[in-house]
Amino acid sequence: MIRPDLSLPIPESIGAAHFIGIGGSGMSGLARMFLERGIRVSGSDRADSTALRELAELGATVHVGHDAANLGDDVDTVVHTGAIWPENPEFVLAKQRGLHVIHRSQALYWLIGGRRLVSVAGAHGKTTSTGMIVTALRDLGVQPTFVNGGVIAQLGVSSGTGSDELFVIEADESDGTFLLYDTSVALVTNVDPDHLDHWGTRDAFYAAFARFANEAREAVVISSDDAGARIVAEQLTHPHVVTFGEAPDATVRVSDIVTEGPVSFAITYEGETVSAQLPIPGAHNAVNAAGAVAVLLTLGHGLEASVRAVEGFAGTVRRFELHGVERGVSVYDDYAHHPTEVAAALAAARSVVGDGRIIAIQQPHTYSRTQEMYREFAEVLEQHADHTVMLDVYGAREDPVPGVTGELVSGAFDDPSHVHYVPDWQEAADYTASIAREGDYVITLGCGNVHLIIPQVLDALASSGSGAGE
Repeated sequence: MIRPDLSLPIPESIGAAHFIGIGGSGMSGLARMFLERGIRVSGSDRADSTALRELAELGATVHVGHDAANLGDDVDTVVHTGAIWPENPEFVLAKQRGLHVIHRSQALYWLIGGRRLVSVAGAHGKTTSTGMIVTALRDLGVQPTFVNGGVIAQLGVSSGTGSDELFVIEADESDGTFLLYDTSVALVTNVDPDHLDHWGTRDAFYAAFARFANEAREAVVISSDDAGARIVAEQLTHPHVVTFGEAPDATVRVSDIVTEGPVSFAITYEGETVSAQLPIPGAHNAVNAAGAVAVLLTLGHGLEASVRAVEGFAGTVRRFELHGVERGVSVYDDYAHHPTEVAAALAAARSVVGDGRIIAIQQPHTYSRTQEMYREFAEVLEQHADHTVMLDVYGAREDPVPGVTGELVSGAFDDPSHVHYVPDWQEAADYTASIAREGDYVITLGCGNVHLIIPQVLDALASSGSGAGE
């Protein structure tokens, strides 16, 4: 992993840009926007993907695999993620050539270019909240530029260039880069301690969020319900703080949440109440909607118009996304990779599964998080899923840690009959198909590559007859 050096100068002119790790949701969005600016773009990623193919169609030169030969002689600026290693051959060569080498957050800073910025931060919910704000603004007649951490379903992209002054981003707290931006309106969805491998302590994590919020030029919108957000709120000195959530004293209050099917709720602001329903399930999405509405109110839009605009949000890719149905078994995918997110995703599934059961296929993400939170993962999976199929850890930027595998999580279940540790993906798909029955939901969970098992699961379901159930 390469920690971003935010002290490095950001070039005034990008010239031709090469992206190391161009296929990621955030990086591909940045590359798309560079292309829209008329910048020559090349890039590489370790595996082929839809994102790479789409960028190639837009004119980018893309390579599968990392190799020094991918770095053309005409490249002026190299953009990288923190997920690559210092030994990456393209990164090493860029340094040797003396090129501008910047972190993706600095490339985003360059793109923002001083526009009025809405930054959405939080341990969970920021991709959905960013998507809600962007789609609602467009419905309200505003054309913001935006960069999100996931593809917005109804737009089909994770980024886009708008004609108005407003710029909306998902700001990343994992490595501190959310402190780089000159934010006008800061939204803090929650402050559930995570990424402590970077921050070291919970207090440091809270302090970073407080700094992020206090430095906002215009307003801070922050959860009234989340325990971590309340700790941060105590550290705020900002003159314009708007709270949102279910708390009775929230500035923008969400209430009357009904989770059977698509979630419905009411939002109250300054004595006015408006009822709403989203096309997506989950109580957490009602709270996300309240945060998005609070931002829209801060930007000068009325309550009724804001609620109606947020109602049109159709979700983001890899957030409770249906991939197929075989034998009456629905197979979903969700990006959830923290115990709180897993609980929310499974609770949303429970609200719509009816009499069916929930079979979770969990891929723990990073060795450090798994080592720190394996008991919490086991607890929420055992509580919210009927059965869990446990894969091995997706290490991402980290080296393996002895003893930290999916079995560490499965071994923490109180009832071992509720979990099955299967490191081999084909065996995991076959086992899932063997226990699934009509009406069940299978949901893959994780922000690694776990979604790639879905074709195997669907094929196994199709070829396995009626299913044995349990």
